[in-house]
Amino acid sequence: MKKMSMRTRVLTGGVAVAALGAGTFGTMSANASAPAAAPAAAIAADATDENLQQSTHLTAAAATEAAQATLDAAKKENQRVSVAVVDRNGNTIVTLRGDGAGPQSPESAVRKAYTAVSWNAPTSELVKRLEQAPNLKDIPGTLFLGGGAPVQVKGAPVAGIGVAGAPSGDLDEKFARAGVASLAN
Repeated sequence: MKKMSMRTRVLTGGVAVAALGAGTFGTMSANASAPAAAPAAAIAADATDENLQQSTHLTAAAATEAAQATLDAAKKENQRVSVAVVDRNGNTIVTLRGDGAGPQSPESAVRKAYTAVSWNAPTSELVKRLEQAPNLKDIPGTLFLGGGAPVQVKGAPVAGIGVAGAPSGDLDEKFARAGVASLAN
């Protein structure tokens, strides 16, 4: 067998890679343009289906308005805070860092909001529960300090508002409640 020169090997390899790439691209293009197959079975999406559950969610616009109302309430008292609004599942909808708020405050606000919606209670009440169950504070993502308030519809939590940065948790929670109250308007 005759030994190929370095140049011949590089050219042969380049042609092989190009051919393989063209084949792969062609396959991917063909797959991308093919219509998706219809699902084998679909769940009937009606209110009588016991396999489905409806839930209420706060819109991004409403969450933003509540966050701004919260910042405005804090600003009236010359407090520099951050506010976060999370949905029922604890996912952040909006976070606003007020002018001059500390660098730790946005994360603390998210964690307070998450804690409030998770237990459907203001975080100041949850702090008291730590006396009986100190391990609660070990749950990831939670922060058991005053400053979180749940947003409820018919008694069920749909969101949480958390505030951090004021000199006390009581003030943080006062501002969070102002955000909740703004949603009632």
